[in-house]
Amino acid sequence: METKKKKVLVIGVIGADVHAVGNKILYHAFTEAGFDVVNLGVMVSQEEYISAAIESDADAIVISSLYGQGELDCRGMRDKCNEAGLIGIPLLVGGNIVIGKQTFEDVEKRFKDMGFDRAFPPGTAPETTIAALRELLHMDGENA
Repeated sequence: METKKKKVLVIGVIGADVHAVGNKILYHAFTEAGFDVVNLGVMVSQEEYISAAIESDADAIVISSLYGQGELDCRGMRDKCNEAGLIGIPLLVGGNIVIGKQTFEDVEKRFKDMGFDRAFPPGTAPETTIAALRELLHMDGENA
């Protein structure tokens, strides 16, 4: 019987951010949902996400940020992915990704304009991200 390869996610906390708790929660939630998770931990550069995605033949990259600099840290990520041959890889970002009070609709539009497939506000349940991943990866209710 042929066993299906699990979908591979590369996750981590971008930039100079050292907030590890949310990252650990996502790691466990994604693993329990059946994904194969490459967890890069905290203070991850764009290049580290891309190298790990290439090395692991990842199906998606999930970026977290809690210290408010996510917008700056994520600029150019889609272009770098494309240049590295990861054309069309789903990019998801979530957390406290901007500084100050801004409507999330505006924030989400800016991230989508930067090439992200999904952006999530602070406090988003892991199940919401898992559902988005299943949709983006055309999984139709199957396990990862």
